[in-house]
Amino acid sequence: VQLQACGGGSVQPGGSLRLSCEASGSFFSIEATGWYRQAPGKQRELVASITGDGSTNYADSAKGRFTISRDNYKNTVYLQMNSLKPEDTAVYYCNANIKHLSDGVDYNYWGQGTQVTVSS
Repeated sequence: VQLQACGGGSVQPGGSLRLSCEASGSFFSIEATGWYRQAPGKQRELVASITGDGSTNYADSAKGRFTISRDNYKNTVYLQMNSLKPEDTAVYYCNANIKHLSDGVDYNYWGQGTQVTVSS
């Protein structure tokens, strides 16, 4: 099982990006998934999360600007980021609990990071 994150890039303040995190491999289901970010010299922080049944939670810094969603048919979780600010610059990581077919146990996975740079 792997998580593949993509969608980062460079945008100007006020711009938008949509990050995607796709799970591949053989598994039963994707349970809770979160997007984290880590800026240089700072600790990794949770930006947004979504449970298996679609309940969402956001960091205060993301509320009103970011939207997390999931497409269970595509095994993909998205993070739509609008009104981006320079302080949103960071490497963004997805994290998911994935239920294995073999034993029905949830295992935790990280995707590789995708860089988001917001600068004029």
